[in-house]
Amino acid sequence: MNRRALLLAPLGIAAVGGVAFAVLLRRMGEGSFDPRGLPSMLIGRRLPAFTLPDFSDADIAAVGRPLLVNFFASWCVPCVEEAPVLADLRRAGVPIWGIAYKDQPEATDTFLARHGNPYVRLARDPGRVAIDWGVTGVPETYLVDARAVVRWHFAGPLSPEIVAHELQPLLRKYV
Repeated sequence: MNRRALLLAPLGIAAVGGVAFAVLLRRMGEGSFDPRGLPSMLIGRRLPAFTLPDFSDADIAAVGRPLLVNFFASWCVPCVEEAPVLADLRRAGVPIWGIAYKDQPEATDTFLARHGNPYVRLARDPGRVAIDWGVTGVPETYLVDARAVVRWHFAGPLSPEIVAHELQPLLRKYV
């Protein structure tokens, strides 16, 4: 009897895996699963306490209106792709605070001169603040409401589609 169970175990594992894969494909087809989406533990919570030379969590909290916090770097290729989208958001009146992640000041300045500077405020993080925010790579963007509560997080470059379908509805909700 034990021998039969051992022979059937791989079939059971394959069946469970097949069902999980079918559910994943169905959710992707419905649009209810984003394979690129990374959950953030900050959603629904106040900003983590931090202090950088150019601003802190208290400065963000004092703004009193929704804003975006965007982690980026000069060495980040997707950050170049995202630059025009951030510029469009700034032209639309969305305040964006930038945090240059593990970047040299001269490299950050060159990047912003070349691709535009959409940031109302800019700080540089050697890495510790990004860890506290749960940043897994750049670019990453967070929507912070007027009470300094994180309402949305996106890992990867923002696109016009993401802004239109995900970010804009939230901006209207939290204004």
